[in-house]
Amino acid sequence: MPVSLDGQLVVAISSRALFDFEEENQVFEQSDDRAYMKLQLERLEAPAKPGVAFSLVKKLLAFNDATTQRVEVVILSRNDPVSGMRVFRSAQHYGLPIQRGSFTRGQSPWRYLKPLNANLFLSTHLSDVRAALDAGVPAAQVYPNSAHASEAHPHEVRIAFDGDAVLFSDEAERVFQAEGLSAFQAHEHAKAAQPLSAGPFKPLLTALHRLQQEGTPAMRIRTALVTARSAPAHERAIRTLMQWNIEVDEAMFLGGLAKGEFLKEFEPDFFFDDQTGHIESASQHVPAGHVASGVSNPPSSLPE
Repeated sequence: MPVSLDGQLVVAISSRALFDFEEENQVFEQSDDRAYMKLQLERLEAPAKPGVAFSLVKKLLAFNDATTQRVEVVILSRNDPVSGMRVFRSAQHYGLPIQRGSFTRGQSPWRYLKPLNANLFLSTHLSDVRAALDAGVPAAQVYPNSAHASEAHPHEVRIAFDGDAVLFSDEAERVFQAEGLSAFQAHEHAKAAQPLSAGPFKPLLTALHRLQQEGTPAMRIRTALVTARSAPAHERAIRTLMQWNIEVDEAMFLGGLAKGEFLKEFEPDFFFDDQTGHIESASQHVPAGHVASGVSNPPSSLPE
């Protein structure tokens, strides 16, 4: 029988999101790819330090056991194949059972997401993330200087999501930006019983919910909705999740308060938000990624 990833949660991740290659990346930016390749080859026997998304990947892989493969992590990298050797060596050093990878030497690798049926793509390259989102794959730009995840929850994958333009469509956000807070609150109160349309990260939340239901003694999932919404606009968000038959463990309706300090207390392995201001606040405390979708992210406003 042919090998298949059907039924698994598939995470595609760039090498720089998984490992700390910031020093090597400076060589690439200041010189060229051959200098970068040479440095990576010289450091082949030296495991790279964990990167921003390392904790998330390590914990998700812990859902696998000797009899069942529930999660697949694939490297999807602009690195060259020679530098890819160090990526695999580093993964092996940390006991990460990562076997698959595509290394495209400067070309965008996002096109390989479709044959992988990826549920999530994490990359430091904004253009790759935007292309993945346009293709319908949940994707986020990892901020490589984000704080790393807390080690306080070794048996729990903690993931936090913004609501509008991430889990949900940007319908309500468009009302807010066009007409202001009062109109937004009135709009959401009037439509409290009408579920919001799905946003780009609903497929990931669905896959995580399925993974949680399958269960494993080694690892569990804890999710949080962290949103600038407040009452009465909270009800539509909750009812939307109920209509999807998806539960989140925590919901924070912050009414515009900065999210960083609240996320610091939740201690997620990763946080996803569509607004760079929220990501900049969060990244001081937790691993964070920018979901470049929705009305807050028109293509003309996003640098490549």
